[in-house]
Parts: sequence; structure tokens; C-alpha cells
Amino acid sequence: MTRRRWIADTWTSTTATLTGEQAAHLARVLRATPGQIYDIVAGGFLHRAEIVSVQPTEVVFALHEELESETALPLHLLLAVFKFDHMEWAIEKATELGVDRITPILARRTEKHLSQAAAKRAERWRRIALESSKQSRRTTIPTIEEPSSLKPVLEKVNEPVRLLLSETEQETSIASVLKASTAPDIRSTYALAIGPEGGWTAEEMLLFQEHQWHPVTLGPRILRAETAAISAIAILSSHLL
Repeated sequence: MTRRRWIADTWTSTTATLTGEQAAHLARVLRATPGQIYDIVAGGFLHRAEIVSVQPTEVVFALHEELESETALPLHLLLAVFKFDHMEWAIEKATELGVDRITPILARRTEKHLSQAAAKRAERWRRIALESSKQSRRTTIPTIEEPSSLKPVLEKVNEPVRLLLSETEQETSIASVLKASTAPDIRSTYALAIGPEGGWTAEEMLLFQEHQWHPVTLGPRILRAETAAISAIAILSSHLL
């Protein structure tokens, strides 16, 4: 039987600790007791771990042997902010697919009320990423950056392969860019930008061009932003794993 996996809130070289909601669930709902064995992710490493003490607000584990684990997909997802329920679904599924980092973008065509409320949603998005990481048995939690406008983000992106999903591009596919790339393996890092409903503005497209992004297409169909994100991640993943 597969052991349940937890992601430690704090850890040392020999112990890991769950606090807050995780500790409360383990202590009160699962009625954990000392001596029980679980898998614990601590500092990005997976361990077999034994409970040594249980309190409603803190559960402490002794870390035993390190276990074999997978690595995150080396992908930085720039995701324009769109309707929050759809955005949450996209973050959940991107986490399950292994994305390493997500930056919410306040695009020109992001609805004004969504842009204004996005900063307050960031912590909720991080909780969703945490829960999805546990559900999908990841050993890392994707970094969810603070929402930002496009220009300062593009100035900091340093991934060597940069893919821009573009409604105006009709021929160049993700696969063709990856095949032509000078860095086509898992050791490289990639960035993927998904626009808002209504697409990127001409000014934003020019910014991408100035920062050497490759416009790509998913085909002739018009997809919702969350569908496009998951489709593009899956295609990229198939070429890297």
C-alpha cells in the first residue's frame, strides 16, 4: 500500500515538522500516533519518516532513509490572470503536471477587477499548489510569484527557451521550436507564456519580441486560457521526460 505523503513546514537534518492545518488534520482527523510511518518531503528531498510526537498544532517526525523521487519539470509558466475559478484550476493542474514556477501576469486585457484583487489571491494560489503537490506526490512545491505587470517580469526571465502562445501564429508549433532549440533536454530550463481572454495586445507582443520569445501555436482551434495552458505544458512535458 502506498504511504501517504506530507510536505514538511520546517525541518532539520534529522527531523521534520508539520504545523497548522497539516498538523491538525494528521492529529485530529487521522488520529496519528507516535511510531506511525509516512513519507515526508523535507527541503526538496523525500524520506521515510516516523512520528515521534503528536500535538494538535505540531507533529514531529524522525527522518529515516532518503527515497528515490522525481524532479520538477524545468518550466516557468507566465500565466495572465483570468477568471479566478478557472485560474485556480489551471494552477492546480499545472502543479500536477510538474511545473516548477508560476508567475501571474497582470496583462493589459486582464479585467480590471481581477487585476485589483490578484495580490490578495496569491496566498490562496500557493495553498492550492501545496495541496496539489501532496495529491500528485511531488517532492517540490511550485513557486507562485506575486502578480506583476508584464514588462518587469520579461526583464528578469533568464530561461534559454521562451515560448509565447500566440493567436496570430499559425505555423510554428511548440514541438518544432524544441527540436530546433540548442537546449532540447531536461537539464535546460524553459519559459511558457499564456495570455488572457482576448489575447496579448500589440504592445505586449512587441515586448515579447524584444526579449526573444518564440511565438507558437496549438493549432486552429480557439482554446480557453486554462485549456491552452494545460495542453502546452503536456506537449512540452512529452518532449522532456
